Amino acid sequence: MQSEMNQTPLPKGHDLHLPAHGDSPVLFAAGHSGRYYPPDFLAQVRLNPLQIRASEDAYVDQLFGAAPALGAKLLVARYPRAYLDLNRAAHDLDPALITDLPRRVAGLNLRVISGLGVIPRVVGPGKPIYSSKIPYAEAAARLSHLWQPYHAALAGQMLAAQRQYGRAILFDCHSMPSDAVGLGGPNIVLGDRHGRAADVALRNQTIAAFRAQGFRVAVNHPFAGAYVTETYGRPADGWHAIQIEVNRALYLDEAQVVPHGGFAPLQARLTRVMAQLIGTDHARIAAE
Repeated sequence: MQSEMNQTPLPKGHDLHLPAHGDSPVLFAAGHSGRYYPPDFLAQVRLNPLQIRASEDAYVDQLFGAAPALGAKLLVARYPRAYLDLNRAAHDLDPALITDLPRRVAGLNLRVISGLGVIPRVVGPGKPIYSSKIPYAEAAARLSHLWQPYHAALAGQMLAAQRQYGRAILFDCHSMPSDAVGLGGPNIVLGDRHGRAADVALRNQTIAAFRAQGFRVAVNHPFAGAYVTETYGRPADGWHAIQIEVNRALYLDEAQVVPHGGFAPLQARLTRVMAQLIGTDHARIAAE
């Protein structure tokens, strides 16, 4: 089998959707909802098409798709989390998956050890993705083609907003398996790294906006945010980041990875939440 690097160039890794009218310091991002699975990657995996999609935040980009019409930017990844995880550091490389890995680039931590590094080794409850290990050159190519451009775009938009408005606000949008919170658990989990990634006022405004639409909201449990929230949430510098996790049971047949009848009503509710968040921030800036 030929290496991915010897094939036709892969499609670009992300899309940045700009506001249709006006602008704001608010950016929504969907880094785990990509649905393009490269053929060479599928030839390497040992899972069936549904199993490999278990870690995908399916259709989250569409749930938050109204952001540009409301005056906010929307950054969407095209490739799935199983191929490359944009919510991990570039050095979170797994020696149990990647051969000839230089010691200087490896970054072992609990996520990597459990198989959930920047190039995941498993999906779902520990299901191995690959039939065999992959070479470091292939991992480096994915980082160069996908990780670096996505984070350059994300950092660039945050910096531009901070310069124009004095603050930049990122809502990092994800979905969570329903069994992660249990029957009767929260519909929405907001993560701000336990207060380190966003100021209290923004967190309270975000909680209020979701609760106003009837959502059961939890904060920082069981998800407090990962690399994106930690990296781009720097309130002292005017950068604020909040991770949003949406319970998949609200909109998705989780076994078949297809939207069910709750998708459109949920999308409408989330659009009202976004309108509140974007409008609230404009009002706050005007008052400062």
